[in-house]
Amino acid sequence: MQTQVPILSPEARVADLLGLLSVLYNSFEGKTDIYLLEKELEVDLDDLMPIVYAANVLGFITVGEGDIIITDKGIEFLKSNIKRRKELLKESLHKIEPFATAKELGRFRLEDLMKILEEKGITAYSGPSGYHDLQITLAEWGVYSGFLKMKGDEYIVA
Repeated sequence: MQTQVPILSPEARVADLLGLLSVLYNSFEGKTDIYLLEKELEVDLDDLMPIVYAANVLGFITVGEGDIIITDKGIEFLKSNIKRRKELLKESLHKIEPFATAKELGRFRLEDLMKILEEKGITAYSGPSGYHDLQITLAEWGVYSGFLKMKGDEYIVA
């Protein structure tokens, strides 16, 4: 069964989100062509796309006709203190996998979440590095934002 919920790439990082929004806002006044952004950030398009996709599904940017535009939410994230940034992330994560499934479970072990994601047809966290990738994603986005807490080897949706 394939999910309709967007999937957060294991390659997307919170620091990349901040960098993307900062360059977009400060260097391009909030709007630019994706290829100009790629040149400014000095990264390959393949490396840029996971964070562009994540920023888009989280509501921090919009993408259309090759342009990337920062949203009001993206500007707020950029200008906010750390506490508010975490709140903005926490408010948005439930719309994206693996956090949508984590929310459904409420409390889980990493292995259980991996199994359910695979049953849903979500393969981004499969393969040899899948366990590690999922663990990093849950910590970097979920625990950092306060969406998840850890108790022993279990994750708990806050």
